[in-house]
Order: sequence, then structure tokens, then C-alpha cells
Amino acid sequence: MKTVAVVGSQWGDEGKGKVIDYLATQADVVIRGQGGNNAGHTLVVEGKKFALRLIPSGVLNPSTINVIGNGIVFDPKGFLEEIEMLNKDNIDTRNIKISDRAHVVFPYHKELDALAEESRGDNKIGTTKKGIGPCYMDKTERSGLRICDLMDKDIFARKLRPQIEAKNKIVKNIYGKEEMFDFETIYNEYLEYAQKIRHYVADTSVVVYDAIKAGKKVLFEGAQGTLLDLDLGTYPYVTSSHPISGGFAVGAGIGPNMIKDVVGIVKAYTTRVGEGPFVTELLNETGDRIRTQGHEFGTVTGRARRCGWFDAVIVKYAARVNGLTSISFMLLDVLTGFEKIKICTAYKMGDKVINDFPASLDDLAKCEPVYEELDGWNEDITNVEKFEDLPENAKKYVARIEELVGVNIDMVSVGPNRTQTIIRKNIFC
Repeated sequence: MKTVAVVGSQWGDEGKGKVIDYLATQADVVIRGQGGNNAGHTLVVEGKKFALRLIPSGVLNPSTINVIGNGIVFDPKGFLEEIEMLNKDNIDTRNIKISDRAHVVFPYHKELDALAEESRGDNKIGTTKKGIGPCYMDKTERSGLRICDLMDKDIFARKLRPQIEAKNKIVKNIYGKEEMFDFETIYNEYLEYAQKIRHYVADTSVVVYDAIKAGKKVLFEGAQGTLLDLDLGTYPYVTSSHPISGGFAVGAGIGPNMIKDVVGIVKAYTTRVGEGPFVTELLNETGDRIRTQGHEFGTVTGRARRCGWFDAVIVKYAARVNGLTSISFMLLDVLTGFEKIKICTAYKMGDKVINDFPASLDDLAKCEPVYEELDGWNEDITNVEKFEDLPENAKKYVARIEELVGVNIDMVSVGPNRTQTIIRKNIFC
């Protein structure tokens, strides 16, 4: 099998889009299997930026089939906006398949998302307010509507009406607001969307299964990161799905034994967006410098990301829970010019040294980083094509992280463009 899953190994925003775009040039099929348009990948191809949120990154390769799997919560309005954006740049969007089992995001999901976040006050999660969590709530409650429901106007009407009534009661009785949602307005709007997306809809589990059985190169495209996983992340400051390797089996509708390799995308430092404890966070000029040099602002929200030194405790945890077979090391060029660079090798909580990532956020908030300091480099590395041509201290930094994490670093990114990638081992082999 030639199947590769790409997962974020920190809090997301590691630069997965670039790696996925690079691998998608070799892939026959690319699949998104979880989340929704709350996550974004920015691709830079020949100097042109493409910000994708729902559509798999393989769309820039005209011969690649791009699958939006059953684990996705699908916002048809957001999807059609992306289609329009791509078509303006003459990108062929015909090779997109949307699972008929994917759940649909409605306006009431977005409104309830915003109301819930507002009601949390100082305890807000930092949601993107895209309706993702409430849509997954309906899915779990078994009251959600799927793409297959949207394809039949009578079934759609029958299932939508009680949802409108229920959501209006929630808005009125829990949040003390006037009823917000009108059946006819939403019904007619989404019938129009249904007609526009109908030719994309398919049983994508069959599409993916058949491609794997035929020996095709299949790429599972991760969104967000390990520490945002609903079960294994920094709960409750997490997303509503499973952005780990195991999430692909469910989200794409295939068996876990069909995923051969798992590539962890790892930033050369650590960032996160949203609330919650962050052991290596730098609330000083160094953190500001990393943010500025790394252009650390969210693809979807534009929010400034919190920045800190590399945390090996996190990445070791990600290697374990994802079964990483390889690492792609991103944004190494951002650290150019630092006299000293630090790596967090463990945590200290009181008199206790912790080597494994704790479940309790109360414990995590008490942790302090145990740092190891390395010499930096000043040489411009953005045009380096071979690993051996990197500055000696940059090579030592990469080697030390390999040693700490226990996984080989097979790709090193030295700039935002597809060509600014050092390949030490071909992942699709």
C-alpha cells in the first residue's frame, strides 16, 4: 500500500498545507477526514497564496481526486466560496468528491456556537464560531442532517423543521434571545446549495477503498493538531473531532490497517491559538520576534498565535499517540539569527520532573520547562537544497530533536514555497 497520513503534532498551524501540497503532487487521491472550515491550510505555489479551509490541498494538482470524507462537518456556503475563489485562478475543481454521509453545518449551528462562547465569559474556549462544535453535537445526539438528506427535498424538509423548532427553543429559553431561525429561509437557501453541490456528492468510502486496493498513492490530509484532539488534546481547549491518525480510519471510512505511514508535521518552535496552558510560551521580545519572523497569524481567524520554544514533551506524546513513522520539520528558517535556541526536554512541577504530557490542565499550568540550550546560526538557509549544506548548528538542532523524539526527520522546510523543501527521504515510496 502507498498510503500516507499527515497529522499536526502540536496545536495545529505547523505548516501541514505545504507538506500536503508537496505530497499531493505525487498523490492520486487526497482526503480530508475531520473538522470543517474552522481549520485552514495556506499553500504558496509560484508565489501565489491559496487559503483552503474545506477543500483538500490536492485540488491544485489537476490529476488528483480530492475527497471530503464522512468525518467532516460540511458548510456548503463556505465550500462554494472556496470553489469560486479557485475558479477565479483557473483551478480545475471537478475532481472533488463530497461524502454523502458528511453532516451539514447550518446557520443555527453558527449562532449557537457564538452564543455558547459568549456565555462562557472568562472561560471561553476560543472557538472560531464556525458552527463546528454544535454540528458535531447534533451528530452525536443523532439529530443532525447529512448530505444525503440534503439531496432529497422532501426528506430534507421533514428533518429540518423539527431542528429549527428545537434550536429556536434553545435560543429563547437558554440564552434569553428572540427566536432567530426561519424554516422557509434556511430550507430554500440550502436547497439552492444542494443543487450546486449535487454533482460532487458520492460514497467516498468506496472511492478511497477502491483507490487503495488498486495500489494508488493515497494521502490523508490532517487538519489542526494532536493537542486539539477531543480525547487526547488539552481538553476542554480542543476541537470537536479527532485530528490524530486514528481519526482518519473513521473519518475516511476505511480500516486502520489501510494507513501505512504517518507523517507528523512539526514546527521548529511551538505555537498555539486560543486559551489554555502553554508551558514554553514566551511572553517577551523573543516570543514577539518568533511571531513576526514566522508570520504567526491564523489562516482562518487572523488571530496572533502564541509562540514559544520547541517542546519535545509534546512532540514525543504526538509520536506515541499517532504512531509517527516520519517527521516533516517546518519553518527552520524562522530561527535564523537567534544567538541561542532552547529546547524543552521535560517539565518540572514542584520537585517532580515530568517526561510525559499530563492529562490535567491544572497540573500542566503548574509545569515549568526544563530547557536545553543550543547555539544558533546566522546564515541564510532559505535557498539550501541539501541537508548537508545547512549550517552546522542548524544540523545539530535537527539531530538533537530527532534524538529526543525518537522519530526520523525526513523533510526540512526552509521557506514557504514548495521548492524550499529539503528531502532526506521520499515519503511516498
